[in-house]
Amino acid sequence: MDLMSIIGVTPAFAQGVETSGLGGPAHAVGLMDLFWQAGFVVKAVMIGLLLASVWSWAIILNKWLLFARTRRQLDRFEKVFWSGKSLEELYRSLSDRTPTGMGALFVSAMREWKKSFERGASSPIGLQMRIEKAMDVSLARETQRLESQLMFLATVGSSAPFIGLFGTVIGIMTSFQAIAGSQSTNLAVVAPGIAEALLATALGLLAAIPAVIAYNKLSSDAAKITGRMEGFADEFSAILSRQIDEKSRLQAAQ
Repeated sequence: MDLMSIIGVTPAFAQGVETSGLGGPAHAVGLMDLFWQAGFVVKAVMIGLLLASVWSWAIILNKWLLFARTRRQLDRFEKVFWSGKSLEELYRSLSDRTPTGMGALFVSAMREWKKSFERGASSPIGLQMRIEKAMDVSLARETQRLESQLMFLATVGSSAPFIGLFGTVIGIMTSFQAIAGSQSTNLAVVAPGIAEALLATALGLLAAIPAVIAYNKLSSDAAKITGRMEGFADEFSAILSRQIDEKSRLQAAQ
């Protein structure tokens, strides 16, 4: 009695395994091997997804550092602003450089304030509107700086799975063409194309998942920072409005 009879494997089953390719020689299935064995279209899809993933991570890291730096700047500015320091002194210290965040809103409002009084502003309402418009423009510029490149993350998150799926379809088509050309269902013929297809899908998800998570998180952080700046703009506008009224009463009394 031989070993095959002992374990219950019949000769017909063993022959079926050989003809199906399961008993054939192993093929290289490493990631790099799958990449080099892939067709031109699938390679292009894989390279595009890898580049999109690398660029997405670069944007994520850059935005994370930018938001952390911006939050620290907002905290420092609010601490100085509400410490009772003279507005003129604070304006002189900030106008010598290019401020960002709340500092940009403050400088734009103070610059319009000073220009209007130097030219003899006669309408308090007009002055108030010009100050608010100047802060709105600065706020829009700061918001654009915070939200720039976030749309790339949204685009990668929404399109990368479909691009990977395109590579998957091409890989499966290649497998079926190989079957038709060889007129054999040998697993060694089918497996490489299937593996390439699955790798393209995996790369699509690898690019999309971090991009979607980062886009949602960074968009929320940008909205919170913008909200802080909007709140400061409203408070500072109210402060300047009171000073405009005070100056108007003094001018009327004279």
